[in-house]
Amino acid sequence: MLPNRPMSATDLSAELVRVLAVDDQPPFRQAAREVVDATAGFTWAGEAGSGAEAVELVRTSQPDIVIIDVRMPDMDGIEAARPSRAARPEVAVLLVSAEPLACPATDLLRSRARAFSRKHEFGPALLRLIKLQRDSGAPAGTQP
Repeated sequence: MLPNRPMSATDLSAELVRVLAVDDQPPFRQAAREVVDATAGFTWAGEAGSGAEAVELVRTSQPDIVIIDVRMPDMDGIEAARPSRAARPEVAVLLVSAEPLACPATDLLRSRARAFSRKHEFGPALLRLIKLQRDSGAPAGTQP
């Protein structure tokens, strides 16, 4: 049933999935933003250049999905995922790395992240899978 009133921009934005990207390399953050901007149903929630900054932004920007690089100098993605999920338990964390085996299954489970992906594999299809997994209530650490 359609609403009796026209939909406002607020109504539309409430349905969008907010994505935060965390990486110490600006080119990956820019690429992630381009993917999010090009994917229907998703919107940019912001970016962070460190794990510590990410934890604070999860609290303030209220993202639905956080993409976190596994390897960062101050606080790696595995360490940043735990306080991020503690601050916002419903957030879906996707760990990413340029390295093929940067995130063993034990680290994925320990971090309570939803999944791990190589950076070059990150794209609209993966965003949609993470959203579906999050919406289904599947336990963290299971593959989408």
